[in-house]
Amino acid sequence: MRAVTWQGKQDMQVIEVPDAVIEQPTDVVVDITSTGLCGSDLHLYDPLSPFMTAGDIVGHESMGIVREVGSAVQTLQVGDRVVVPFNISCGSCWMCDRGLFSQCETTQNTDTGTGASLFGYSKLYGQVPGGQAEMLRVPFGDALPIKVPHGPPDDRFLFLSDVLPTAWQAVEYADVEDGGTLAIIGAGPIGDMAARIALHRGLDVIVVDSVRERLARIHGRGGSTIDHTEVDGVGDAIREMTHGRGADAVIDAVGMEAHGSPVAETAQKALGLLPKKVQEKVMLNVGSDRLAALLSAIDSVRRGGTISISGVYGAPTDPLPMFELFDKQIQLRMGQANVHRWSDEILALLQQDEDVLGVETFATHHLPLTDAPEAYRKFRDKEDGMVKVVFTP
Repeated sequence: MRAVTWQGKQDMQVIEVPDAVIEQPTDVVVDITSTGLCGSDLHLYDPLSPFMTAGDIVGHESMGIVREVGSAVQTLQVGDRVVVPFNISCGSCWMCDRGLFSQCETTQNTDTGTGASLFGYSKLYGQVPGGQAEMLRVPFGDALPIKVPHGPPDDRFLFLSDVLPTAWQAVEYADVEDGGTLAIIGAGPIGDMAARIALHRGLDVIVVDSVRERLARIHGRGGSTIDHTEVDGVGDAIREMTHGRGADAVIDAVGMEAHGSPVAETAQKALGLLPKKVQEKVMLNVGSDRLAALLSAIDSVRRGGTISISGVYGAPTDPLPMFELFDKQIQLRMGQANVHRWSDEILALLQQDEDVLGVETFATHHLPLTDAPEAYRKFRDKEDGMVKVVFTP
């Protein structure tokens, strides 16, 4: 089968790899019909490359048709249509029973000290082959895949794999009262979808970014926007729009690669000059992220408000303004999305006749899998109005 593989820093290649096969009686094999390119995939493209091995199959946003089922699988059969959540959870451990599927104790990675394994996401999260491929082996066939009906186009359901539950959890964690104001830092796929969910719930939404095409998408759905390159300070701009208080909650939908953190950016680039094993140790023990988005969130939220972090951070020694956090009485909530915690609610919404979140037109680019290497570069550089890419194997 063909798959997108990591071959080196900023070097993705589509090559022939062995077909996915049943390895455990609880596995299923899925013929992939659509698979997304996520902003988190760009972390593998560059800053998290020390944890990658040449030939790793990437991708964690997939759906398709069940091709084969293991002998112990009872709830799926060949021909079923499924979406595959990005985090690999057993559905029955202590953590899963409490809705913390991203912390599944069956697939936790104790050697790296991280939570549940993820498809296509480096040694940090289990080094499990990903879904930017023609086929995917999916463990826990009775618990992990989400069965969806045949008929509607893939884009109606594909984003249930990651974008929708990640954005949904971000809005849930923000916990804004009816009629309140939610600010969102970043208008990439997660920020965009979070804005749609919040607007659907009747919240006032302010989205901060600098890419005009992305801000235009938000404005077109009724949200307010701020181009952070055109204001003296994001916090001041948001306070002007919120009676001087700040937003009731702020979602950081950017994470570790925020622009505007020159010291951390220089450190990340210098890290790439070290031997790979040394890079791993540095990133796990003394690395630092670019914190511009998070610092903007801290500045922009009102006193007593909440910051919900969905953007990925990966460094253990990030300096935080603890006095400001304490003095403003800010609540922080964050973490990988617990997909199955939210999937029933989201699926019910997706199965309505009306496409209320605009998922069928959410992707800006549909490309063949062979175009993946160039798509990674364009997505990183924000070219061609690229917000969300869906590959067809």
